[in-house]
Amino acid sequence: MNRLGSIDPATATGPAKEIFDGALKGKHFNVFKSMAQSPAALNAYLGMAGALGHGVLNAKEREVVQLAVGQANGCDYCVAAHTAIGKISGMTDAQTIEARRGSFSDAKLGALAKFTLSLHEKRGHVSDADVDAFKHAGYSEAHIAEVIAGYALATFTNYFNHVNQTPSDFPAVTKV
Repeated sequence: MNRLGSIDPATATGPAKEIFDGALKGKHFNVFKSMAQSPAALNAYLGMAGALGHGVLNAKEREVVQLAVGQANGCDYCVAAHTAIGKISGMTDAQTIEARRGSFSDAKLGALAKFTLSLHEKRGHVSDADVDAFKHAGYSEAHIAEVIAGYALATFTNYFNHVNQTPSDFPAVTKV
């Protein structure tokens, strides 16, 4: 049971109704229904996620970031959600697990997962060697900026779900 309650999209009013009838039409997941308690917070999430969707990281790469951070932060809701989204984005079951473990058979995605987890472990104080290894794998400074933004977005939703105790509306995933 979620702590913050939820807004039913069918009876929502005002800004929450506008969001559910617009950007979230047909996407009435538990996290959004609870986050709608503050349309400003929900719009912040949607704005950042939407902007990153037009960046240099492709959908699969964005899901690697979300899965790595969700696992590192112990957010079962986000891990389940981004496992499902990752599969829609072209990830295999094995790749979703690799992202959560931070270790890939694919060298480029492995560098992405490793850099993401370095951000987490070092609280942003990554070394020159961390940056150089990420760039050497074929990523640019724009990618670095977007990994940081994706990390921030993941942390926002992870912590929101921790506080809210959001019940999952996605299939359970294998523990790693």
